[in-house]
Amino acid sequence: MKHQLRWRRVVAASAVMVTSAGLASAVGGTVAATAAADPGDCATAFPTEELVDGDAVTGLTVSEGTTPEPFTGEFLGTIQDGIAVGLDMVMVRLSSPEIDRVGGIWQGMSGSPVYAEDGRLIGAVAYGLAWGTTPVAGVTPFDAMDDYVAAPAARVKVGRRAARKIAQDSEVTREQAESGFRQLRMPTSVSGLTPKRLDQATGRKWLPKQTQQVGSTGTGGASPGAEAIVAGGNLAAAFSYGDITMGGVGTATSVCDGDVVGFGHPMSFSGKTTATLHPADALYIQEDPVGVPFKVANFAPPVGTIDQDRLAAISGTLGPLPATSSVTSTVASASRQRTGDTQVSVPDFMPSAVFYQLLANQDRIFDRIGPGSAEQAWTIAGRRADGSPFTLELSDRFSSQWDISFEMAWDVPDQVWFLSSFQGVTIDDVTVSSTMTDDPAAWRIRRLEQMRGGVWHTVNRRNPAFGRAGRALRLRATLAGADGVTRTVRMKRMIPKRARSSFGVLQVTGGASQWASWSGKTVDDALAGLAGQIRNDEIEMQLFLERQRRSWERTSTAGPLDGIVRGGRSVEVWIR
Repeated sequence: MKHQLRWRRVVAASAVMVTSAGLASAVGGTVAATAAADPGDCATAFPTEELVDGDAVTGLTVSEGTTPEPFTGEFLGTIQDGIAVGLDMVMVRLSSPEIDRVGGIWQGMSGSPVYAEDGRLIGAVAYGLAWGTTPVAGVTPFDAMDDYVAAPAARVKVGRRAARKIAQDSEVTREQAESGFRQLRMPTSVSGLTPKRLDQATGRKWLPKQTQQVGSTGTGGASPGAEAIVAGGNLAAAFSYGDITMGGVGTATSVCDGDVVGFGHPMSFSGKTTATLHPADALYIQEDPVGVPFKVANFAPPVGTIDQDRLAAISGTLGPLPATSSVTSTVASASRQRTGDTQVSVPDFMPSAVFYQLLANQDRIFDRIGPGSAEQAWTIAGRRADGSPFTLELSDRFSSQWDISFEMAWDVPDQVWFLSSFQGVTIDDVTVSSTMTDDPAAWRIRRLEQMRGGVWHTVNRRNPAFGRAGRALRLRATLAGADGVTRTVRMKRMIPKRARSSFGVLQVTGGASQWASWSGKTVDDALAGLAGQIRNDEIEMQLFLERQRRSWERTSTAGPLDGIVRGGRSVEVWIR
């Protein structure tokens, strides 16, 4: 297994994805929860084949707060195999004061129950027309919402007859209707980070592909509890919670004896999962004249577990919470200091939770985007596939002339992702401590000299270094700071006796200019490689010698220094 990175650079009507900062004090840590005493609605499915064009339907959803509000509508038709093989899509046209105000169904309405006139449950609102805002919804049949056997459709085609019907009964054109249905866009909304930060956070496969800013639950006031999880009420599922809450806010379709079914579509389509189940408080529905309206909502503390993330629904149970891994960040800058914590329940989201936790906490304490430097120490604790524990403890120094908070947020999540890519490995805890200053302390290698005959001689591309087998090669590197101050660092490397009459290359490189190449067939190989990497504030000297098809490599380091070191020098070496 090998990973190479540039070393120092570095849910359909959809559930609204949310990442919130500031929930830690409201949530605390693992929160004990009990199921609501009310057994719920325990809905009975209505056979969709009995629906007739024009049949009236009703439903429930939340546009503000936690109390479900009614909507009305009519049945338009059924698209055979519209969601997947053997899974039809029911088309309905819906209306309510809020649906009419924003122009149609919204992201976050996923799971809203739709009932027949006799009160039985037809299914859940889950899809919208692909072209944009529309009151026409695709409904996932309730009798299939526990049937997880097919793959999701990227787009549901609409035939001409169905398109004409949609056009007759709604404001959309036939051409727009023929564009088909699809799960509405499912961005990962992030609170605590600005839109600029979210736009910057790209380039890693473990980061969400689409993000947007959203609000979060504050520390004051009462939060809704398990009693708010009702048919037509808000339902949230999270991959992590605390400072960073990543998950989706949709709607519960049915609740029965503590079992909850919702969304009418998958969240991440991961099958069995260990997400946390949350109530949520809707603030309002944001209209969007270009895209699709979306629900703005706050997560409440978790009250159960989502254990299925399937084609037709997510489902879970009110009560015990899933096991979590912890991410803790302590940041200090001048007189400011803060410790933040995030609990991660779905392991695949550990790297992104680490990144967001670090960046959010660093921005909160450093309180600006700008130059600076920082010292950072971290511990990654986990377990191998056989259950045996491991711990990786590292530290480093970072510097940036533009954005120190962003520069220092990448190394730890990259390493978490690398280690967790080994089959069977579990990351249990990540703890990071950082001290930040506004001084972008950094050095650059300007000159390299060799001591010969008691005199320092400059060595470069035109002036090779000379050594003697069995003796030390003595060097001096001159470093320059941004303010013009210089300093020297001495290094030496023994030349093996067997290297007589050989030649090679001497490379002296600052740690901040190094590339990382992480590889290993086992976790222990990977841990050794990570522990042996050079720091940003060190200088590495590598001596490569060849003689009669044999080669030697010798490496040594100098430092750590009081700032990162950039640049390097490479010269020829001749051995006598």
